[in-house]
Amino acid sequence: MGQGPNSAELDRQIEAMREGSIEFYGEAELRETLSKRLADGRPLRVKLGMDPSSPDLHLGHTVVLMKLKRFMELGHQAIFLVGDFTARIGDPSGKKKTRPALDEDQVRANAATYVDQVAKVLDVEKVEVRFNDEWMGAMSSGDMVRLCSKYTVARLLERDDFAKRFEAGVPIFAHEFLYPFVQAYDSVALEADVELGGSDQTFNLLMAREIQRDYGQAPQAVITHPLLVGTDGSEKMSKSLGNSIGVSDSPEEMYGKVMSIPDSLMMNYFDLLSAGEWEADRPAFSALGEGQGEPMALKHRLAQRIVERIHGGEGAEAGASHFRRVVQQKGVPEDVPEQTLDLGGGEALTLLDALDRLEMVASRSEGRRLVQQGAVQVDGERAADANQPLGPGNYLIRVGKRRYSRLTLE
Repeated sequence: MGQGPNSAELDRQIEAMREGSIEFYGEAELRETLSKRLADGRPLRVKLGMDPSSPDLHLGHTVVLMKLKRFMELGHQAIFLVGDFTARIGDPSGKKKTRPALDEDQVRANAATYVDQVAKVLDVEKVEVRFNDEWMGAMSSGDMVRLCSKYTVARLLERDDFAKRFEAGVPIFAHEFLYPFVQAYDSVALEADVELGGSDQTFNLLMAREIQRDYGQAPQAVITHPLLVGTDGSEKMSKSLGNSIGVSDSPEEMYGKVMSIPDSLMMNYFDLLSAGEWEADRPAFSALGEGQGEPMALKHRLAQRIVERIHGGEGAEAGASHFRRVVQQKGVPEDVPEQTLDLGGGEALTLLDALDRLEMVASRSEGRRLVQQGAVQVDGERAADANQPLGPGNYLIRVGKRRYSRLTLE
């Protein structure tokens, strides 16, 4: 326990930092630093970085965003780092093969949405928002060589993903080794006292501690958190795996996706996403884990809590109302988007063409797959053929449980 007038506050803050984490590296060092900062009235600098490798953040990202919010509530300086430089390298963490490279335009387009999405969880006016191209783009080749001289290839190959690929003879390209160096240098550039991240980032975050020492800085504390499982109940949440619940999803989509998760995930979602804000519901969820209570009612409660956090009370009510009407009562939403397409002199349009032009599917291959799975309906009838012709007329098209469109073909 700490001593002196700040001891109770010191203990309270360290305990709050530890809540929900898997590992807390450098806790003793941070306790000493925090004690001095409390005495001086200076905040810690707390870093959370995310690469804009896709346009959308998802609920898995909010696990660490909520911990960053907790640090803000404790009076510390939150830093949200958009990895616009690192995204062009590609994070190899947990990957069995090389990530496809993103070009600068893709990264810029993805990054443009991140601050708005983070604003759904944090007060970004109080967050120091930075982009790591600011210093990495200006780094000379000589400086990069000096940075890379601070770690050995043997140490890099201790990474689980690199080690497995090396043993299996799967190619590891030289640029992939640069990723942990750049992420580590970000902590130097930002003079981070603490860095937050998922458990899959442990190697990168700990490497930053060593690089900071090499640059004459005190090593940051590292606090890692569990990864949220996706809606499929098996893989970690990821848009590329099609099992994610996006921060930018509409209230109706978000509510429906939460209601689709397996019952076995409910306690896990509650634990990882509650962030101390839903404690009044904990006894009910704990009882569910003991085989008591009504799973469906609690899943509605969970969906309401999640949607309310992102979209507010009105959004949560809209999501619940839509789910009852469209899913439970098998109704059609009141606000189905309407679109008119010109056949351009042709006699018909294929269903796949319509799905693509209406942007109801991410790609034509996804459209074919959904039709094959029986997930597409036209005027209430399950579509059996993606090449089904649609001639002039009006159609109600449904994809999955929640995506509708009223289509007029002329």
